[in-house]
This record gives sequence, C-alpha cells and structure tokens, in this order.
Amino acid sequence: MMEKLDERGLIDREKYRGVELTEEGQTVALEVVRHHRLLEAYLAEHLDFDWTEVHDEADTLEHHISEDLERRMAEALDDPAVDPHGDPIPTETLEPVDEAAGERLSSFAVGDRVVVSRVHHREQDELDYLAAAGLTPNTTIEIVDVAPFGMVTVRLADGDEQSLPEDIADAIRVRSATEEVA
Repeated sequence: MMEKLDERGLIDREKYRGVELTEEGQTVALEVVRHHRLLEAYLAEHLDFDWTEVHDEADTLEHHISEDLERRMAEALDDPAVDPHGDPIPTETLEPVDEAAGERLSSFAVGDRVVVSRVHHREQDELDYLAAAGLTPNTTIEIVDVAPFGMVTVRLADGDEQSLPEDIADAIRVRSATEEVA
C-alpha cells in the first residue's frame, strides 16, 4: 500500500523519519473525507438511514462516486457543514477543516448544561448504546457528576440519567448550552 501511495506522489517517506502526506496527498485525503461525510449526510437525510448506520455504507461508497454526484448530493443537502456525527465536512474547494470542534464532555463542571456537538466514530455497539441513551448530536444535557476516575453522569431533557465510562465520554464533544442563547 505504501509503495502505491509513494508511486502516486501522495506521500513522502524517509527512513527512520516516518511518512507524511504530500500536498497532493492532503488534497486527495480531503476529497475522500468530503465524499465520505457527504455520503453519511445524504444517507441519513434522504435515504432514512439511522446516524449509527451511515459510516459503514459511506466507507463502501466513498471511492466510487463522481464529482458530479458529490456536487448534487451537496446541493440536495444545502451544502452541510457537518455530517450526522457532527464531523466537519470539507468545503468544495477542499479547505482543511477544524477537526477539534467542541470540548470533551469531561471538561465541564457539575451543573453545566451542554449541547452534544460531535460523536467521534466509535464501534457500532457503542454508537447504538449512545443512540438508545439519547446522546446524539444537538442534544442538550446537564452534567450531574464527574468522578475522579473519569466516569461522567449526565441528565437528558426527559430526566433520564446516563453514566458514561471515560473513553465513551471522551468521544463526545460538546459546547456550552449558553452559547446557543448568545
């Protein structure tokens, strides 16, 4: 695989120094990310796939769509800024995206109200758990407890409380709910 990428001029390899994407490699990578995230958004919005199901479908299709299909999907979706998981979608001009949107759930204090802005892709069973718990992008939650060993307990709008292990909590990016009002 590395040889193919090297032959295509997509990576620079130096012995003992690792591998870096070339400028062309970065452009190709951003295009694949754009295809993938647009596919996820299109599958969710227009084909009624659940947000927990779209990743694997998009993986299958991302290398096989034309630029025309990409453009038409973007138009049908009104050029979305994020996919169903809250991940930023690169623009049509393939500008780099800010992958660090939001803060870790555990960085907020007890009593803070926050909005889920992003759920980093996880294993399917973890996404299913978060969806069943109601912890999806654009959901407002309140921090109930942050344990010293990393467990975070949150309260949803319906009063239901969920305790999340540290690794799951760290996969959830949030923003302050007060930013929504400002």
